[in-house]
Amino acid sequence: MKFILAVAFLAVAFAAPQGDKKPIEIVSSNSEMNADGSYSFDFESADGTKVSESGNQKQVGPKPEDIGTVSKGSYSFTTPDGVVLTVNWVADENGFQATGDHLPTPPPMPEHVVKMLADLKAAGVL
Repeated sequence: MKFILAVAFLAVAFAAPQGDKKPIEIVSSNSEMNADGSYSFDFESADGTKVSESGNQKQVGPKPEDIGTVSKGSYSFTTPDGVVLTVNWVADENGFQATGDHLPTPPPMPEHVVKMLADLKAAGVL
């Protein structure tokens, strides 16, 4: 399913007006789909953009039919000022979580909140 979304996204991106820009060549591309639902793909374009993703089926709930796809991957690209940005991500039963040096992070939790949460956990409330 993620593969279909990625292909749809790329199709929309390539359909957008390009102006005087030339298409960017794909220099490598690999894809694997397995009977057990696992998959992987990656590609690299001539401008240095790289995308990689893999996933598999996993029991995500208590019932046998609670099966979902968990995925992980990364992508990187070069900004107009020449900086390479990389995003690593995981999508699983806990949602989509992305990390990257350039992504904002929340401020640290205040000490009194950390203590309160620890006390609630110790009391069996959490």
